[in-house]
Amino acid sequence: MSVLVVRDLHTELHTRWGVVRAVDGVTFSVDEGETLGIVGESGSGKTMTALSVLRLVPEPAARIVKGEVLLEGEDLLLKTEREMRKVRGRRISMILQDPQTSLNPVFTAGAQLVEAMRLQHGRGPTLWGKAEAALRRVRVAAPEQRMRDYPHQMSGGMKQRIVGAISLAREPRLLIADEPTTALDATIQLQYLMLLKDVQVRTKLAMLFITHDFGIVARMCDRVAVMYAGRIVESGPVREIFRNPRHPYTEALMASVPKMDTAVARLPSIDGQPPALHRLPVGCRFAERCRYTEDLCRREYPPTLAVSAAHDAACWRLEPSRSSR
Repeated sequence: MSVLVVRDLHTELHTRWGVVRAVDGVTFSVDEGETLGIVGESGSGKTMTALSVLRLVPEPAARIVKGEVLLEGEDLLLKTEREMRKVRGRRISMILQDPQTSLNPVFTAGAQLVEAMRLQHGRGPTLWGKAEAALRRVRVAAPEQRMRDYPHQMSGGMKQRIVGAISLAREPRLLIADEPTTALDATIQLQYLMLLKDVQVRTKLAMLFITHDFGIVARMCDRVAVMYAGRIVESGPVREIFRNPRHPYTEALMASVPKMDTAVARLPSIDGQPPALHRLPVGCRFAERCRYTEDLCRREYPPTLAVSAAHDAACWRLEPSRSSR
């Protein structure tokens, strides 16, 4: 069963340079107990997509102009702001990439966790005990002590666990994780990822995982959607896309990941820069950086074509008349 279905979502930013189409016709779904990864370079629209789902785009400069965001069949774009406040945290939670900015430095971890739980359970003497239990669920050692600690007394990994406990305290149906391991070192990253996976298995949580790291995609995600310049250019099961990437941007992203078993003198990279979102080209947005570009690529944006039953990509090379080239 799909917990979240996003259809033809468009979000615009109004700037002094013009209208920026930050999210431009994005469509995807996330099922119960499933993790969908959204991957792409900085500025591709990943975070703005997540903020659009939560209706937290920075108004009035930004606005959602079109589309549907269905949470268990209810269109969030039709809800009032008062109704959305009952959705955020309770049915959809979000973990941000920097725990330092997610926690209030003048309150203890316990006070912040209890406040989150109070919104669901109301006031009561048992909240402190429930908060300690929430910390145990995310494997925080000595939760009684951590409840009384301030953020500056904790390591980055511990702060991110506290943020995770706060996000999961109200037992949401969907968790949006926006590059939650960026501020963590490699060993702590792995522990945190395994923790999220363990919570997901126990609770059948649907997860939208935003990242630029294909290694994390391989470890965490069931399906992946690759974003470029505000659009999803390829999506499908992780294993299939790793074995058979069909969009040139996906190929280039995967080729730029260093191989542990191959000596390299220079790290591979993608030449050029993404297009300015306020001045998008008429054709394929990756055309100027693509080694397969033809005249048609610059004239028309390619349709999204099926590679297999669950795998599709937006590239003219997939058109049957061109597949032999």
